[in-house]
Amino acid sequence: MNQLSDRPMSLVSVEFEELYQRHLCRHSQFGINLIHIAVWFGIWYSVYGIMYWLIPSSWMMVVLGVSFLMLVAPNLPISLLVMTTIFLVGVCTLVYYASLPWVWVYLLLILVLYKLQLWSHKLYKLENDMTQFNQKYPPGKLLFFVLLLYDVPIILKYLVFGKEDWR
Repeated sequence: MNQLSDRPMSLVSVEFEELYQRHLCRHSQFGINLIHIAVWFGIWYSVYGIMYWLIPSSWMMVVLGVSFLMLVAPNLPISLLVMTTIFLVGVCTLVYYASLPWVWVYLLLILVLYKLQLWSHKLYKLENDMTQFNQKYPPGKLLFFVLLLYDVPIILKYLVFGKEDWR
């Protein structure tokens, strides 16, 4: 990406293609993206599992899922929104049909998956210069929340639609 837009980083309106290009600086290898989507699936499964344990209603999962999709939909291409919806339906289906009996197992799963994600960065070390992106997307709370919302769609774009970016 040659030029970043002048629009500041925001939770409401993101430059999705810029976030994707930023992602490729540290995550251009296929293996790390595969590990990360599995980790995110497990983390979302755990979070939804905890919520389902607290509020045992399938409607709760529908409300959470639709709310998330409404947040990201304005900034995603329709094909990627469909893939993100399929991912989310998979998470909710697994929670509904295969909930864990003890809530503490979800918390343990989140910790183990977080460690797996960290470990994957030791295994896949290819990185590119992020100087340009770090100026617009400095580390901090806002970037944390932007990536919390958009990391799954970013990884799905790489895995499903970004074959030319695979290394």
